[in-house]
Amino acid sequence: MSAIGVMAMPADFRYREVFLKGKPRHDQYDPFRAKHPRMNRGHRAKIFAPFDALKGFNEAVSAKDVLYEDRIELNPEDSEELDRRLSILHNLTYNSRMARANRVQVSVTYYQPCQDKEHDAYGLRGQYQTITGICWNVDADVERTITIDRIKLSLDDVIRIEAPGDIFRINWADPWEESVRAE
Repeated sequence: MSAIGVMAMPADFRYREVFLKGKPRHDQYDPFRAKHPRMNRGHRAKIFAPFDALKGFNEAVSAKDVLYEDRIELNPEDSEELDRRLSILHNLTYNSRMARANRVQVSVTYYQPCQDKEHDAYGLRGQYQTITGICWNVDADVERTITIDRIKLSLDDVIRIEAPGDIFRINWADPWEESVRAE
């Protein structure tokens, strides 16, 4: 027996000559190369991509890593400020013509309860998310909702409303008082 590297090869090995020739080398104009061109790395990587035997398992595991928190209760001052901002937005968007004319862009931070029934926080905790868009409607009386870019949010879940510019700095209840202060 002769040894090549660490592998022992029997003397009567049928493919001994082929094995001893080594890896075949093909030049650029070889007919084999023309018939079987090299595969690019992107296609080659696809062949050896991992197989996902358990569909959705990775998503389920990553869903457990999401951190949820308790709902924050606003203190009376913050609650009054939020109500003031909602009334200003209501005055600017009280009908669809006013909403289209003013096109008030706001960022609303709201509480969204945990939607995953398999998570420990389901029904107990949630996440705070922020959405930015045009405020189209504030219904503080009947439905108690605010509509931002076709998304209706409950006013009970809203914790903060921000807007670029100074629309919340002006006292919309009494514009005469604001102009007297400016003088």
